[in-house]
Amino acid sequence: MTRPTDSPALDVWRDPALPTDDRVDHLLGRMTLEEKAAQLRGLWVGADDSGTGVAPHQHDMVEEPPVWEEAIADGLGQLTRPFGTAPVDPAVGARSLARSQREVAAANRFGIPAQVHEECLAGFTTWKATVYPVPPAWGAAFDPDLVERMAAQIGAGMRRVGVHQGLAPVLDVARDLRWGRTEETIGEDPYLVGTIAGAYVRGLESSGVVATLKHFVGYSASRAGRNLAPVPVGPRELADVLLPPFEMALRHGGARSVMHSYTDNDGVPAAADRGLLTGLLRDTWGFEGTVVADYFGVSFLRTLHRVAESEARAAALALTAGVDVELPTLHCYGAPLVAAVRAGEIPESLVDRAVRRVLRQKCELGLLDPDWDPEAGGTAAEKGGVDLDPAPQRDLARRLAEESVVLLANDGVLPLSTGGTIAVVGPNADTAEAMLGCYSFPSHVGVAHPGLPLGVEIPTLVESLRAELPDTGIVHARGCGVDDGDTSGIAEAVALARGAQVCVVVLGDRAGLFGRGTSGEGCDATDLRLPGAQRDLVAAVAATGTPVVLVQLGGRPYALDGLSDRVAAVVQAFFPGEEGGPAVAGVLSGRVNPSGRMPFGLPRDPGGQPSTYLGPPLAGRSEVSSVDPTPLFAFGHGMSYTDFSWSCPALNGAAQRPDEAAPEVATDGEVAVACTVRNDGPVAGTEVVQLYLSDPVAAVTRPVRRLIGYARVDLEPGDERTVEFTVHADLAAYTGPDLRRIVDPGDLELSLAASSADPGFLFRIRLRGPVREVGHTRRLLTESRILREPVRAS
Repeated sequence: MTRPTDSPALDVWRDPALPTDDRVDHLLGRMTLEEKAAQLRGLWVGADDSGTGVAPHQHDMVEEPPVWEEAIADGLGQLTRPFGTAPVDPAVGARSLARSQREVAAANRFGIPAQVHEECLAGFTTWKATVYPVPPAWGAAFDPDLVERMAAQIGAGMRRVGVHQGLAPVLDVARDLRWGRTEETIGEDPYLVGTIAGAYVRGLESSGVVATLKHFVGYSASRAGRNLAPVPVGPRELADVLLPPFEMALRHGGARSVMHSYTDNDGVPAAADRGLLTGLLRDTWGFEGTVVADYFGVSFLRTLHRVAESEARAAALALTAGVDVELPTLHCYGAPLVAAVRAGEIPESLVDRAVRRVLRQKCELGLLDPDWDPEAGGTAAEKGGVDLDPAPQRDLARRLAEESVVLLANDGVLPLSTGGTIAVVGPNADTAEAMLGCYSFPSHVGVAHPGLPLGVEIPTLVESLRAELPDTGIVHARGCGVDDGDTSGIAEAVALARGAQVCVVVLGDRAGLFGRGTSGEGCDATDLRLPGAQRDLVAAVAATGTPVVLVQLGGRPYALDGLSDRVAAVVQAFFPGEEGGPAVAGVLSGRVNPSGRMPFGLPRDPGGQPSTYLGPPLAGRSEVSSVDPTPLFAFGHGMSYTDFSWSCPALNGAAQRPDEAAPEVATDGEVAVACTVRNDGPVAGTEVVQLYLSDPVAAVTRPVRRLIGYARVDLEPGDERTVEFTVHADLAAYTGPDLRRIVDPGDLELSLAASSADPGFLFRIRLRGPVREVGHTRRLLTESRILREPVRAS
């Protein structure tokens, strides 16, 4: 398309044959201050159902929206959520977005379009798009390859309708399960979070969509698990627990964007932390992409954190720290920024620095090329349809959901027998919303539009069980609500349970925003009791003597509070998405052999939090406290319908006798540990072999155990495989007393185990040599191999 220019020389920056930096420098040198500032801000828009244009209409979180023509007169950095703000058919949205992009390009002298971003945490957050399981389900699956495939599918759909950037994944390590956004975290272990999130990043970036890591950093470590609350985190916890997933996702995923956290860390808001956003992220880690603000995060420096007295000062703090783009809409980086630069209060060089990063990314995306076409990825929209929920995506959503279901306990009642009658009761038994997380479109936006169809097919668990067990009578009663406290329906549920061979009680959460649910952003909990009258329902049904299968569908694990001994089986699924009903039903029927493992510990006591398994000895049960934080089910725990046996433990290819001296390994060396896993049962199954590291004596207190590797092993009945891990000494690194990350000599223990609480196979080694300081180039991953034959000593 043709674009307005003020000189033929301006064509230089549109030449794809030139180096990107040369193109950007040529363009930047010709831009006015106003044109530069326009590239540093977003505009919150929504697709018009008529298909005739896009105009800002996000009224509930911003002031009166600006006039569209005035807002884009000098250009525009980003368009905010044109598909994820209000319901719009994907084809209509693609046409509207293309028209809007033409207007943006035509309005500025250089014809630069906007970069378009959307949420995509559990799928592309738009109407009629596939709804995948939430991140804790990714963690429960322990399957990075499958998560990578999911993210690639999500990204392909986004690019097809004109979206360039996805605000995902979340790399916050869960620290307190009361936090409402636990449902957005992958788990409580940084290695699991980093490897799974890195896979998501690779998938999204492979589709041409910019992945945005969030929230950098500390958000999940807030005091009392409250959303957007102070974070009293120390530098060691920051370095050894909260930062490593971001390192993994940047180095091994290739993310091109980072979103700062809302919180302050020990009094310093992340949005104003130059040491974090520039010193660490860019100067040390070498990040070259864009840093974008979490929504209203720059303004919050004035209104919430109170470290800025004006919008201009907030802009100065954020820009100096390294925040390149203000989202979601123009505010501090608009007129206040321009006025402050003209007054000499903000160096224009800071503006140039941020604009250069923004233009470089737009150049990488092809938005500055002469053949750029706003409809390049969305021609199908002009032909009448865009299917964002095709069969292959539903199949992948089902597989991930199936892999993520965790069988926590089973006295033999599962799989369910066919025939007879099964009572299915509970608030989440017959509702589609029980499958959906806070950032799914129906829960995030659709709930504000009563009568709006879900947009995709989402079978409930009752419907799925009836399809799964056609020869079995399935009777249903709700019993109680998720959190309304009404017990009037419990009697009906009890009556159904008395007349059934088994009673499946389906409990858990309802996702929502800011108190409108029991899980989700701003839906924090004071403790980990089951919400509402759900515990009363379970207790009443269990008292009938009918075997009870307890199924939790939600965003966090709840303490069973004395119920575990009164039920026959416990199943945990984390908001498993549109195919979650068939997936859970398949596990209950036995069609699916469960292979999920807990990405968090499931607490024994509702008040025994906050606690994760990553504690030093004093964090566990002791004689000096009456509170026992030991979880009921540990991180990594999960059962199967088959039996696995482990044998042939090997260290560097040989068995290690209990009485022999630990072999020595250099502080920059590596060691291999292995074992053989056999399926001794009657059905195919998957074992998840986990590798843990313990440092018995260190310069600072260390976790009793921490995950440093894992592998899924698929086995047919009677089959066996050998799993081998190659561990570099860098995986033993920690932050010492002087805040240097070191590998020091001494004893280490490596364990191949089925969970963080399983003793497993123990291997002792001794690191020898000098204390070695390691930095951001250290090894972050443990290599794994699955072999048919046992490992032999070389």
